[in-house]
Amino acid sequence: MKIKEYIESGILEAYVLGSASETETKQLLHLKDKHPEIGDALLQLEVDLEKIAQHMAITPPPVIWNKIEDHINELVVTPDVELANFKEKGYEDNRAEQSKNNLYIEVEGESSHMRIHKAWRWVLAAVFVLGKIFLAFAIYYYLENRQAKEQIEVLKTELNQMKTQ
Repeated sequence: MKIKEYIESGILEAYVLGSASETETKQLLHLKDKHPEIGDALLQLEVDLEKIAQHMAITPPPVIWNKIEDHINELVVTPDVELANFKEKGYEDNRAEQSKNNLYIEVEGESSHMRIHKAWRWVLAAVFVLGKIFLAFAIYYYLENRQAKEQIEVLKTELNQMKTQ
């Protein structure tokens, strides 16, 4: 009867769901080797969970695979490699022709930092300093307001005491 109680204790479910502790897992695997009922119960539990998963599965819309494939294709970098013409004369003519057609040179920067004009640096520094000044004023006036409220409360209590006398 101990094996039946062990099977019904919930340890098998915890093991299948992956929430069993290491000691529980070792104990279960040890008992599984000794008692075939535990192995059968584990197999049945796994089959039942698989049936539940298949029954509750939601089939994705048919166009979702195309969207996933498009996103993956966007992530894959495909370099545009032009084969260079290494003939001396042909190579020179090819380069001259390309430079006439391309008005801009494509450059890839390795830095991920944004560069700004020097004048904007001073503007951003001034905004930062003004922000700190406004923060200091806000804290000062907050403390003054709190102190004034405390004084008002003291005066109210004194006034109430005077009225009661």
